[in-house]
Amino acid sequence: MPFMKGRAPIRRTLNYLNAGRLVLKDKIKIFSVAYNIAGQNNAGAKDFVFWYLPQIQYKNPNVQVATLKNLTPSPFIKCYFEDGRQVLIDIDNKSKEDVLEHLLNTVGKSKDVLEAEAVAAEKKDNPANFGVGCERACMCENYGQVPCSGVVTLPKFMRGKYKNPAN
Repeated sequence: MPFMKGRAPIRRTLNYLNAGRLVLKDKIKIFSVAYNIAGQNNAGAKDFVFWYLPQIQYKNPNVQVATLKNLTPSPFIKCYFEDGRQVLIDIDNKSKEDVLEHLLNTVGKSKDVLEAEAVAAEKKDNPANFGVGCERACMCENYGQVPCSGVVTLPKFMRGKYKNPAN
């Protein structure tokens, strides 16, 4: 499997990408991380980009994610909002876990909002949903559908053996 080659191939698995905790707020359009490759104060930023940035990209498909390497002496994260505002977060000498926790508290959606969005996404009142655990047990209970053949027999023109007789 070619996708399992390279440094830490676990980062390319779907289970790992789904395990990300940071879902950015809807108003954030650009998420940029600036860091240097060399230096002790950039170690947390490098680890953050290596381990958590794929999860952030997967969980936030409508957000542009940019990494800027070797352009600044101290690492930082900058978030650009749709109304033109910017948030600058200093991540100098912080570990990857500290950076993630800070981002969860400042630019991430709260757990209550995420739970409400999950409930809204799996709405059960859609008339197309039927079966166990839904409002209707059978599709024939929807208005405009053909009734169950066990209750009402179908007309002969709707049955295959009369429509296409075998000669």
